Amino acid sequence: MNRKQPNMNFGAAGLFVIFGLLFFILLIRYFSIQITGEVGSQPLAAKAQQKYSRTGNLDAVRGVIYDQKGEVIAEDTTSYTLIAVLDKKMTTNPKKPNHVTDPEKTARELSKFIDMEESKIYNVLTKDQFQVEFGKAGRDISHQTKKEIEALKLPGITFKRDSKRFYPNGIFASHLVGYADRIDESDGSYNYVGKMGIEQTLNKELTGKDGQINYESDLWGYLLPNGDQKVTPAKNGNDVYLTIDKKIQTFLEDAMNKVVEEYNPKKIIAIVADPKTGEILAMGQRPSFHPKTKEGIDNSWHNEAIETSFEPGSTMKIFTLAAAIEENQFDPNELFQSGSYRVTSKDRPIHDHNRSGWGTISYLEGVQRSSNVAFAKLANEKLGFEKFHEYLIKFGLDRATGIDLPNETSGKIQFTWPIEKATTAYGQGTAITPIQQIQAATAIANKGKMMKPHVVDKIVDHDTGKVIRDNVPEVVATPISGETAKNVLDILETVVTNQKTGTGNRYQIDGYSVAGKTGTASIPDPKGGYLGGQEDYIFSFLGMAPVDDPKLIVYVAVQQPEIEHYSLGSIPVSMVFNPVMKNSLQYLNIQPSQQEKASTTKLGEFKGQAVTETMKKLEEQELEVVVLGKGTKVTGQLPAAGTKVLEGEKVILQTEGELNAPDFTGWSLRDVMKVAKISGVKLNSTGSGYVVKQNLKEGALLREGDFLIIDLKTPEEILQLEEEENKEVDENSKLPDEVTEDVPLGG
Repeated sequence: MNRKQPNMNFGAAGLFVIFGLLFFILLIRYFSIQITGEVGSQPLAAKAQQKYSRTGNLDAVRGVIYDQKGEVIAEDTTSYTLIAVLDKKMTTNPKKPNHVTDPEKTARELSKFIDMEESKIYNVLTKDQFQVEFGKAGRDISHQTKKEIEALKLPGITFKRDSKRFYPNGIFASHLVGYADRIDESDGSYNYVGKMGIEQTLNKELTGKDGQINYESDLWGYLLPNGDQKVTPAKNGNDVYLTIDKKIQTFLEDAMNKVVEEYNPKKIIAIVADPKTGEILAMGQRPSFHPKTKEGIDNSWHNEAIETSFEPGSTMKIFTLAAAIEENQFDPNELFQSGSYRVTSKDRPIHDHNRSGWGTISYLEGVQRSSNVAFAKLANEKLGFEKFHEYLIKFGLDRATGIDLPNETSGKIQFTWPIEKATTAYGQGTAITPIQQIQAATAIANKGKMMKPHVVDKIVDHDTGKVIRDNVPEVVATPISGETAKNVLDILETVVTNQKTGTGNRYQIDGYSVAGKTGTASIPDPKGGYLGGQEDYIFSFLGMAPVDDPKLIVYVAVQQPEIEHYSLGSIPVSMVFNPVMKNSLQYLNIQPSQQEKASTTKLGEFKGQAVTETMKKLEEQELEVVVLGKGTKVTGQLPAAGTKVLEGEKVILQTEGELNAPDFTGWSLRDVMKVAKISGVKLNSTGSGYVVKQNLKEGALLREGDFLIIDLKTPEEILQLEEEENKEVDENSKLPDEVTEDVPLGG
């Protein structure tokens, strides 16, 4: 016992020393941390901030694209992404599972709503993952579809709020407006990048900058009541207002659809412009595409109006004529020998389109008959080729216009050999773009002042409404005098009105005087020379109206329509030009030169009035009335008070109470859009023509934010459906009885 005591004392002393040293070290460490605030050269405050600080992303909205009247053409809208939770650990209460418990049933039900086969959905649902998505098929889910899926109460199926670029008008100036593609980043975020048209040109202006929110949270990520917060607001993209007029663009789209149905051309290019400002009011082409689904984009990636140059044919004669008049080298009564003409003794002869000509005729008749010989002689013998070339440059036909759209190309003036110089005078050999012709034509329609074409009206800050950029009309040149411009218009009017010699008779419009020039250009053969089929031409017309003071220029070109003879080529062109020009002039309230029964009506203010009395008034004005709601008083209307409406147009009246969906069968897209706007539903359309199907049944409630989806078919498609249902095939076809005098090789 006594021997062990010294050992125990020694051991106790040792432990005391060890623990004393440890305590001393901890004490030093404590004071060191207190004084420096660091551990291992790492600040403790920063570590705590890092652990308990959370960062959230505030998504910026891409700017809205409007027409000139403020109607939406493209905007961001809410959509949803479908998600399936597969991890069993997410379920804490077996009676209320939070993961997919029955993959077979879930796959079967989901296949009814998303574009994915049931077997593929099942494969996704049986993966060994925490949660899964369904790729493209599970994105862009509409609010209506989301509600229908949620109503099934499928365990483990949930949604992530998302956004998408929405184009409510479907195929609508698609190559001009363009589209924006979603780009997914590696961190799970995404953004939209413009790939064509305005979406591409103004991508920087339309794209916003995401914001952030930094906040303090507890261990589980919940916001601390008194924690610090720092918010960096999102900067939304700027809004763009186009010069496009939605109604005029719709006139154009509808007219092109009809030509496609009946004549199936290889291409259609059409432009409507205001000659006083250079504003492009409508621009379209066929084939086109749907900017949301991209359906049809493989058929045409280019905006043909600005990216494609081709031989214009006789529409070029407008500018040759203007140059000759400006230089006092055009005498309408002077005679010349038509038929053929040699520029030099070594060149092949130039022929009129009927080869033999019309004998000795006046230069005025040469213009009316679209004589190639007349214009070759004007360029060579009257103006001289060098002076003629100066006017080609003055009219801007040698360079791009600078329109605010991407990828504009320039025409190519072939002006080396005498024969090339002569054929350029009547639109062969030389290639120019439709937009170059529009720009040059503004000088004819605007008293000699040539206006730069543009499609952007203004750019506005989305958040403040402040105008950032306001485009103003720009005079790029004055190639001719106002007097010359008037003389050219007067002569071109006779091309349309002269029943005996004019090649443009088909383009007469009741009540309005039209000046213009037809064009029939041969198409180069890749193997050399030109194509020789009866339909192998580009048929066109460049027209201005009214002649006294042109308010509109309309250019239409139709390539290789299915016709039996080239003399019928002006028919599909006039099917676009005539209704677009007439309807647009009436819509703009341009008074007819001849007094006729008014075909437009100015709507009054009906808010607060009795529904029955309002209906009676409108029906007496030959307007079609559609009432939304079952109230007795009018609470809203579209079109708005003061709007000019065409005879037979639908007027939507809103009353008190709930709004119910009408039967849209047979309605045009334009009329359905009125209901969508007044009720606040989101409209999505497929196809073109007239409504044949709608997702909201007749009588269903129209609630703000719900999606209204309609399927449109052309009259031809509707007829085919009816024939299939009746098991009858009607193969009768009829060609129009009238034949134009406009013919190829510059006619």
